Amino acid sequence: MLTLVPTPIGNLEDITLRALRVLREADIIACEDTRTSGIFLKHYGIDKPLTSFHLHNENDKSKFLLDKLRNGENIAVISDAGTPGVSDPGWILLKRALDEGLEVDVLPGPSAVLPAVLLSGLEPQPFVFLGFPPEKQGERIKLFDSLKNFTSTMCFYISPHKAEKHINDMIQVLGDRRAALVREISKVFQEAIRENLSGILERIKSGVKGELVLVIDGESCDSGETASDSWRSEALMMRESGQSVKDIVNIISAKYNVAKNLIKRCVIE
Repeated sequence: MLTLVPTPIGNLEDITLRALRVLREADIIACEDTRTSGIFLKHYGIDKPLTSFHLHNENDKSKFLLDKLRNGENIAVISDAGTPGVSDPGWILLKRALDEGLEVDVLPGPSAVLPAVLLSGLEPQPFVFLGFPPEKQGERIKLFDSLKNFTSTMCFYISPHKAEKHINDMIQVLGDRRAALVREISKVFQEAIRENLSGILERIKSGVKGELVLVIDGESCDSGETASDSWRSEALMMRESGQSVKDIVNIISAKYNVAKNLIKRCVIE
């Protein structure tokens, strides 16, 4: 059986009893860095064979691990921190095992995304997790441009040495929105910087360290930078004339091809 097992993102106490049991029962544990995982496993007295399994060998090592799964062995996959499979190795192996009809499971557990969204103070529902922004600026700008009219809260992982550059691109494309930079979640120096993007950029100009999650507000009625004001004016006039929010949303959405959530949010605000 293949099991993806979340591991602590900071405090070593952030581990479930079930996760510890699965690790103790595994025939082999696939991990990003055997040295990093070795420290964590030693802390809990778990002594199992380890094999390196990271982004640079995921394809090749998946073949090795699939052979063991076919032979009935129990394999646990962990990352250096958090839940494997999303922005961490694990997805390719999981997908191939599913395609072959092999038994798989994914345990619930630590992840930086939900704590960051809630600590941001921004609207937590709905939100979308977008992983790390693209490395190439052209691709990064294209992604941000596609999100200009997106009404949900957005969550990104950000590399410390790229944070200033990426946030500057966001300001240029998305405008100076409300945001929060949450760093070192579940660690001693946990911090949440809640400012507009420009304020966050100013705070990190001298450098920033640690694991970073950036949470950004979605398009709102008063942002004004990313959509025409014509449909807004018409929607407000309809509201002033006594039309229901439901009717306004349906009419404006059909006429201007604007997201219904955005129209509703603007009318209510």
